[in-house]
Amino acid sequence: MTTAPATTTPTVTKLADGFEPATRDAWLALVDKAIKGADFDKKMVSKTADGLRIDAIYTLIDATPAGASAMPGAAPFTRGTSAHVKGLGWDIRQFHSGSDAKAVNAAIVDDLEGGATSIAIHVATPGGSALAADDKTLAAAFDTVLLDICPVALIAGERAPQAATALMSVWQSRGTAPDRRRGHFNADPLGTLAVIGGLSMPLDKALAEASKLVSHTRAMPGVTAMLADGVAYHNAGATEAQELAAMLATLVAYLKACEAHGIAAGDALPEVAVALAADTDQFLTMAKLRAARTLIWRVAEACGAGSAAGRVHITAVTSWRMMAKRDPWTNILRTTIACTGAALGGADAITVLPFTCALGQPDAFARRVARNIQIVCQEESSLGRVVDPAGGSWYIENLTNDLAVKAWALFQEIEAKGGMAAVLQSGFVQGEIAKAAEIRAKAIATGHMDLTGVSAFPMLGDDGVTVEPWDRSTPAAVRWSTEVTPLKTARAAEPFETMRDAADAHANKSGKPYTVFLASLGDVIDHNVRSTWIKNYLAAGGIAAAMSDGYPHAAAAAKAFKASGASAACICSSDIVNEEHAEATARALKAAGATLVLMAGRPGEREAALKAAGVDQFLFAGADAVATLRGLQERLAR
Repeated sequence: MTTAPATTTPTVTKLADGFEPATRDAWLALVDKAIKGADFDKKMVSKTADGLRIDAIYTLIDATPAGASAMPGAAPFTRGTSAHVKGLGWDIRQFHSGSDAKAVNAAIVDDLEGGATSIAIHVATPGGSALAADDKTLAAAFDTVLLDICPVALIAGERAPQAATALMSVWQSRGTAPDRRRGHFNADPLGTLAVIGGLSMPLDKALAEASKLVSHTRAMPGVTAMLADGVAYHNAGATEAQELAAMLATLVAYLKACEAHGIAAGDALPEVAVALAADTDQFLTMAKLRAARTLIWRVAEACGAGSAAGRVHITAVTSWRMMAKRDPWTNILRTTIACTGAALGGADAITVLPFTCALGQPDAFARRVARNIQIVCQEESSLGRVVDPAGGSWYIENLTNDLAVKAWALFQEIEAKGGMAAVLQSGFVQGEIAKAAEIRAKAIATGHMDLTGVSAFPMLGDDGVTVEPWDRSTPAAVRWSTEVTPLKTARAAEPFETMRDAADAHANKSGKPYTVFLASLGDVIDHNVRSTWIKNYLAAGGIAAAMSDGYPHAAAAAKAFKASGASAACICSSDIVNEEHAEATARALKAAGATLVLMAGRPGEREAALKAAGVDQFLFAGADAVATLRGLQERLAR
């Protein structure tokens, strides 16, 4: 006979005992003290490009009712379409483009052996350059690839129906049964029209051809026929809500097209995949993907097909507009953050653009980095091991809800104007996105948004990256049957890259780079902040800064300037040192032959005196850096 062990009651230690309860009022009092009575909203609250409020802190009282009760795998699918983790979390999709099927095949095999699990392949569009949309070419590109386990996503624009027919022929010749086929035909006539600006056939016919593909994919449960693509609108400058609204309006247009051909919404919806962009705002990327599932469910519910929303496939593609040509190594940071946001947001598949793609054809190393970003996120960071890790975060739940509400309102506006086709033909959506892009460009130019390696901490000189350029041959002229104003796709870094190119051209022609001598006054501790800032500021425009540890007085700065051979100088130091030495230094620099004297920092009440002493221009944060640096290049070139 054994005696049961005695049970003991565990001691519970309450760590909060002895402390005053934390309250929002107490926190606000501490904040007010820290910001010294300044306006709370101006100091502590930020807003997204859609005007959505981001508070400094979220507590239980901010919990949304829907967020508190939502469960993964249950409608409205905000928390994901499954209650359980699927495999490692998502499909690692690698993009391939090229006109040589044999070379494309070698790259595909290399990626699959290196950890990619699916392939997105570029097929030539009218007037374009890529793989031909025929079964012989696709068969060669996928030679030795196990197509029953490797999903294939076609990127074929208007040729999607032809490319889909070719891929089905390859499956057929391989003996791949319909229920074992995996892939996405991605017919997207509205997206193609928006990006290219035209279709070679009437839009109604293009929609009809795309809808016919659904009759094929319904017999292939692992294949989707159409694509509602938000990425194209993102790359043209759309806000998160605009991207979601465009995607949703496109989705509805395709459901209507299918319905016109006798396919009910509940049957058509799972045959339309969705694509959204992932960028460096990790939390907004997470919220956007979560909001997308809610919005898709709401459309499905309105069509009487709510449960079908749980079978819609969502692909995330890292943003093209965030990529930079200069110092492209920083793109690795951008794409890693974007991939993380997409993974935590619950994307079914993620495509990470190689870090050199803005420069040209990615080589084996760039593709390896792209897929390894995903592998590290999956296998080392285990980001796919938890269903909707953002669920329950008061911040993310609020952001998701606010974004869904805003996007739904924009979607309703599009529908009220006749739907996605109508707003593309009228130019409404292009105009609204152009406005958002202009606001973002201004924020970047004025330093309210930084681009690392571009407008912030740029690197002058060779970054060590060489690539084979993309094919820039002029495509053959195409006669469009349907035309609209195309979206203006642009990368955020382009204005600065244009200046860097101009600076390089000047250096190659003249043998001398643009250079500004820094007349840094006082000790390093006095001028370091402004000297470092102005060095980076000038470098963003391709202008080098001749730096030093500093000069004790005007005469020493002028002597060093004259010896440097530069024609322009910039006075840099603290306000205290400037007050004592700046005017004398400006006069001394002019006397030493400076044709252009700059000064870092706002002049305040001393502007007139400093100008009278010889300062030609003041450089400070908040001004339009693009306009300022272009002007400096012009003056330095004289």
